[in-house]
Amino acid sequence: MSQKNETTVLALALLLTVGIVGGGFWWFTNRSGVKISNNIIPNQQTGSNSSLKDRISFGEKTLTSGEISPAKKEGVQAIAAKSYDQAIANFTAALKLNRNDPEALIFLNNARIGSKSYTIVASVPIGTDPNAALEILRGIAQAQNQVNSSGGVKGVPLKVGIANDDDNPEIAKQIASSLVSNPEVLGVVGPNTSDSTLAAGTIYTSGQLVAVSPTSTSVKISNFSRYVFRTVPSDFMAARSLANYMAKTLQKKNAAVFFNSQSNYSQSLKSEFVSSVSLEGGQVSSEFDLSKVDFSAAKSLEQATKQGAEVLMLAANTETLDKALQVIQINQKKLILLAGDDVYTAKTLEIGREQAVGMVLAVPWHIDSDPKSDFPQKSRQLWGGDVSWRSALSYDATVALIEALKRNPTRLGVQEALASSDFSAIGASGTIRFLASGDRNAPVQLVKIVPGSRSRTGYDFEPVR
Repeated sequence: MSQKNETTVLALALLLTVGIVGGGFWWFTNRSGVKISNNIIPNQQTGSNSSLKDRISFGEKTLTSGEISPAKKEGVQAIAAKSYDQAIANFTAALKLNRNDPEALIFLNNARIGSKSYTIVASVPIGTDPNAALEILRGIAQAQNQVNSSGGVKGVPLKVGIANDDDNPEIAKQIASSLVSNPEVLGVVGPNTSDSTLAAGTIYTSGQLVAVSPTSTSVKISNFSRYVFRTVPSDFMAARSLANYMAKTLQKKNAAVFFNSQSNYSQSLKSEFVSSVSLEGGQVSSEFDLSKVDFSAAKSLEQATKQGAEVLMLAANTETLDKALQVIQINQKKLILLAGDDVYTAKTLEIGREQAVGMVLAVPWHIDSDPKSDFPQKSRQLWGGDVSWRSALSYDATVALIEALKRNPTRLGVQEALASSDFSAIGASGTIRFLASGDRNAPVQLVKIVPGSRSRTGYDFEPVR
């Protein structure tokens, strides 16, 4: 494609993005498990310069920004003043105004707790990726609400703290040190990215505090530590599924891969895909680094085509999603598209539109993938709509910690329970079991982009049966 045409396509994509933002977003409308927006903007006050005490809360301060109702503000003040009955009334009122606020539900449940409780903390990127953070917190809040409303962990309620790590490995390490030094904390859900999990994991290991990440997929996390687990399948599983689909279903042999060399996740998915395609008898003839300042979608596609690529694999991460969407637009459906789970967003539907139809993605969970699960129905009742894969797998991480606490409510007891060969719990995405590597013993789900009305974008993700 010529430079002029590339510029035209990108300009149209930009106009489309501006139109979507200007027209507002819909919350929780995509039944494929991908939400449109949480109507939260990054909190500049929780940036990397803020002190550690401002980053961790059990209800005495709010960490989210955007619009906060007077009732929620009063609830936070009431907890800080130890006026728990008042806090309960305030947070109950706040949730009537905004039922999809997981922070308010967590703080409400914390306010209801008497003297004794078991404590876990969520390490999430509220300051830099608030949408992902809220998705993770919804899963944790649902699990906490469920266990506490049914009598607690063998009669003891679960308290949940929230820590804002900004998806920054150094800040995640500082938070890990703080949590390790707090003897009341018996487990952690998070961090979100593989880079932060690997960085903070060294601290959790030295402090013998279990961290269960619901979203970190890098293969480097396998066998990384006896104290680091995850409820999301590794990139090895995603890459194998995509390579198998490419070889067996598509019957294609030659692929080009787009990735971010600065992301552990993206590097991991790319490397595993290259190996998996080779095992299937194919080849990856081209690799393109989306993080390079001189990256050109048009030039990359031209080169990939010259080298015989039949398939484009988008191993983009969140930071490089926009460049991956440029590739989708400029490709104009000429080459077949595959992608990893960071492309599994409403933004892909909004911007990719017709050019993304037919793209197959390897994802950890889809809301329609297990008709027998009651999790989708319960989450809809609680939040007023559908939740994402991050919510489902953070629910699973919390359920796993709850089950481990039932067995032995100590740090060592939690680790031994999760590592036990007879450990199992029922989560949103089926039975939760861990391999000796700390990995979730579960497959990935392939989904395809199709025309549809559930997401209100005109396009949906649906499971590949």
